[in-house]
Amino acid sequence: MFADLIANVAMSTSAVGSAIDGKARLVVLPELVTSGYAFETAAEAEAVAITAHHPVFASWAEQAARNDAVVVGGFCELGDDGIYNSAAVVDASGVRAVYRKTHLWDREKLWFRAGSALPPVVDTAIGRIGVAICYDVEFPELTRHLGLAGADIVAVPTNWPFHERPVGERPAEVVLAMAAARVNRMAIACCDRSGTERGQHWTEGTTIIGSDGWPCAVAGISAPANDPADFAVATADLDLTAGRRKRFTGLADLFADRRTDLYGP
Repeated sequence: MFADLIANVAMSTSAVGSAIDGKARLVVLPELVTSGYAFETAAEAEAVAITAHHPVFASWAEQAARNDAVVVGGFCELGDDGIYNSAAVVDASGVRAVYRKTHLWDREKLWFRAGSALPPVVDTAIGRIGVAICYDVEFPELTRHLGLAGADIVAVPTNWPFHERPVGERPAEVVLAMAAARVNRMAIACCDRSGTERGQHWTEGTTIIGSDGWPCAVAGISAPANDPADFAVATADLDLTAGRRKRFTGLADLFADRRTDLYGP
């Protein structure tokens, strides 16, 4: 719900709890899940900005502890030098890492500072989890970094604005995520918004992609369109170690065959 921090804390914690009840080990929430997205002024963003010490993360950690799980969710971060569009990686011990979005989309540049560090890959109880946020996935340099850094899966909190596409086609953003998964042999879990916020309709493209590049699960809308409580859920069982083998054949290796002598690392 837009700019309703209290409601969003409760809703996100409830969603994490429901996923843990379903035996989830990795839970991915949307971009800016604690605040909403469609800001019209910098003051609106600042009013709902929080630090990584906010109690919401302790609530996510408490839920995660019930199944030794990991939660990755977006939040509007109050930094020492400005406001960031960020994502937190949380397990039973609390916040393990915070990533600040490095590629800001459109009007985000009016409210947020761009992150200045590459996204982390966090060793967890379930595997090596990388993080990207929304527009980041459009940059193959970033997803390649995550692949080379050893990510088994990349969690992608996102708010994809809806764009028209040919009948029967997947959203372009999902196609890009599929390509990134394929060329890096790593799974990708994208959690998108659903419904409409301040007139902005979302793509509703929540998709889990295996390390072979093919979708394993796509979310279905589970509330009436435009309802503030709209949400969509996708679940899949993945072998996160499968992508550690970068070979297609005995002589074709995705990473070993890179020509870094021609185009750099």
